[in-house]
Amino acid sequence: MNFALTTLRLMCLAWLWPVALLKGSNTQNQRRHKDVYLGENTRHKHGGRIDFKMKKSDSTKSLLIKSEQLLRIEDHDFAMRPGFGGSAIPVGIDVQVESIDSISEVNMDFTMTLYLRHYWQDDRLAFPSSNNKSRTFDARLVKKIWVPDVFFVHSKRSFIHDTTMENIMLRVYPDGNILYSVRITVTALCSMDFSRFPLDTQNCSLELESYAYNENDLMLYWKNGNDSLRTDEIALSQFFIEEFHPSYGLAFYSSTGWYNRLYINFILRRHIFFFMLQTYFPTMLMVMLSWVSFWIDRRAVPARVSLGITTVLTMSTIITGVSASMPQVSYVKAVDIYLWASFLFVFLSVIEYAAVNYFTTVEEMKKLQRGKLPVSYNATQAMAYDGCFHDDIDVSPFPELPTTPSTTRTIPPRASSTEPPPTEGTRLWRKRSMGKNIRFIMSNSYMIDSYSRILFPVAYLLFNIIYWCIYS
Repeated sequence: MNFALTTLRLMCLAWLWPVALLKGSNTQNQRRHKDVYLGENTRHKHGGRIDFKMKKSDSTKSLLIKSEQLLRIEDHDFAMRPGFGGSAIPVGIDVQVESIDSISEVNMDFTMTLYLRHYWQDDRLAFPSSNNKSRTFDARLVKKIWVPDVFFVHSKRSFIHDTTMENIMLRVYPDGNILYSVRITVTALCSMDFSRFPLDTQNCSLELESYAYNENDLMLYWKNGNDSLRTDEIALSQFFIEEFHPSYGLAFYSSTGWYNRLYINFILRRHIFFFMLQTYFPTMLMVMLSWVSFWIDRRAVPARVSLGITTVLTMSTIITGVSASMPQVSYVKAVDIYLWASFLFVFLSVIEYAAVNYFTTVEEMKKLQRGKLPVSYNATQAMAYDGCFHDDIDVSPFPELPTTPSTTRTIPPRASSTEPPPTEGTRLWRKRSMGKNIRFIMSNSYMIDSYSRILFPVAYLLFNIIYWCIYS
């Protein structure tokens, strides 16, 4: 019986021996393939040199050096600021302006993209390090620690860029110093003064302040003084950027107290050339075009009226276009003064022709009544051409008056004067009263056009000199 059991055991061992050998061969092959695969990857990364140290486990996978455990995040309450109950924590600010995206006069705001960097120290995040190197994290760790609650005063819209990840960087140093940087686009209010528009200069500022912590808990300051504000090469379509400078101040709220406030100030001076092409030059041309009517015959009613109405309507269009692109302010702008003064010159040129036309009609009617017009004068055609035909006036030609000795005008001889004749070089002045001068011009309406050819250009030139001297 024992012999039979021993024989059975030997047969089982003989049958299982090849299976064990085959399994051991497969295990060695798998290890060999794994080493070759790791060696090929290492050769690819290190230019053909196989570094077998890469086969060691990744240090970041060790539970002993996870970020939360290294920084002891679970051991502290980060809902409280560092040094709570003591003096205010200093937070340095450093700003780099990337671009000024837009400036809107209608909405009175500007849009700016910038890098906002915060510097402070939190001893709770200090960690041991043999090489004294910092550790850099992204937005996922920021949500687990305390960070300053800086916001933009008078901002309308703002957001943190999130392509392809949130543009947030957190750098922690072994001694607990922290650098927190974000990339932000903000649209903020800028109170603009348009009294000198478009020859104006605007002062805008972006204001930073802590929302929850007053000056007893948090002290904001510029990290490097005036060097804390840096800008890239910024070019705007309508403005020159004359100056960028930081400043500091305090803000008081009756319910919560005093807060530190930082200012990013910049001065904008507007380009005038665009408005010269779009507004001033067309306005000047329209005013000069209205003067052409002074050289057109006073009887050419359609030509002069059409020219006057065209210039008036064109000036109205220019004024409407400029007003549509500006905010509805309650004071007069510099461009409004120029446009409305030019509109007045154009309007007066139309009124001038209305006066010329009226005085010409009155003058011809008086001549008709006195019979001083020649027989060949066709009054009907002349008055119709002049545009002043009246149905109630008898325009039949007067009969020719016979010339008789009794109707012949005799000029009596001048009485001899006892005054000596004027010497050579003496100018004789004929004094007239103002009323006589006006009646003289009314009886000679063509003189109104003659005077207007000089008075209008001289007055407009004088206006331009005064305007540009005041606003330039």
